[in-house]
Amino acid sequence: MAPVTSIADLRSIAQRRIPRAIFEYADRGSYSESTLRDNSAALAALKLRQRVMIDVSERNLATTMIGQPVTMPVAIAPTGLTGLFHADGEILGARAAQAFGVPFTLSTMSICSIEDVAGAVGKPFWFQLYVMRDRGFSKSLVERAIAAKCSALVLTLDLQIQGQRHRDIKNGLSVPPKLTLANMLDVATKPAWALKVLRGKRRTFGNLAERVPGADSLSTLSQWIAGQFDPSLSWNDVAWIRSLWPGKLILKGILDLEDAKIAADTGADAIVVSNHGGRQLDGAPASITVLPAIAEAVGHKTEIMFDGGIRSGQDVLKAIALGAKSCMIGKSWLYGLAAGGEEGVLQTLDIIRREMDVSMALTGTRDIRAVDRSILYPSA
Repeated sequence: MAPVTSIADLRSIAQRRIPRAIFEYADRGSYSESTLRDNSAALAALKLRQRVMIDVSERNLATTMIGQPVTMPVAIAPTGLTGLFHADGEILGARAAQAFGVPFTLSTMSICSIEDVAGAVGKPFWFQLYVMRDRGFSKSLVERAIAAKCSALVLTLDLQIQGQRHRDIKNGLSVPPKLTLANMLDVATKPAWALKVLRGKRRTFGNLAERVPGADSLSTLSQWIAGQFDPSLSWNDVAWIRSLWPGKLILKGILDLEDAKIAADTGADAIVVSNHGGRQLDGAPASITVLPAIAEAVGHKTEIMFDGGIRSGQDVLKAIALGAKSCMIGKSWLYGLAAGGEEGVLQTLDIIRREMDVSMALTGTRDIRAVDRSILYPSA
């Protein structure tokens, strides 16, 4: 096998190793996928300034995220259905993040539960919350995160209604996986994946099964979400969650300057500038294009994080140059997980670290905390 040198290499391996429905759940976006494409294109359009004859023999990538020391400014983003990309995927991702020294975020829509992951790692992780119609159930999720000693709560704001993801519908994506002729033929060509997932700790929503009647038997993921996610959510609900949660609070899914100002006034410890990876409002701008204005307006009030199209260490540098303190990776770490389990996640993180380190040196920068717009060409 050719050596793995990039996230693109891990993506290719993942595509070969897992069923199409699972791969495209992570890989694709909503509707025409214009925002998905724009996330990558807008990052690629930013050009780094090559500098020479500057002593960069000693370099530092370590910093903090919401006060937590990290080896580089990258966190693993919350992703649903992770345990279907590789058996016990959330546990493996959390272990890899812990070993590497970066935060791991467990999704409400995870396969392994909060308790599963807490029992498998030695350090606190972050928990991502979707507020459901049943506020009592949402409250119980917060209480479980507190009991598990999660060190931050990531409240996702941009999924009151799910954007239509055509590939999921065409692939018949479901939990547990729907047995159609096409799916069975596809799975038959991935016996290693099937055996691992069947032997995994769980194969349905770990945080929801046994607590939400029927959550593991509906025909499609979209059908379940349509019945549980709440279009009536408002900023009052953020205040309610803030009253329940005693720790660090991160608000994820901010893309508009007006919303960013409101979010900063809630007292949140950080906001994540994000368009949900191009999986929600298709036609919304690339996350990186709105980052500078948001960072300038509210960066003095709350920590700015970035999400949307990160595929390399250079992408991380560009986001930090435009005002982010740190970044989240979603698709990239799922490619690594599907390609090689825990080692694949470590490989993802190491690829990003090495690319960041080399690119930082070639821009004449010694410390990640010193990165600003000066590493980009002025036209950026």
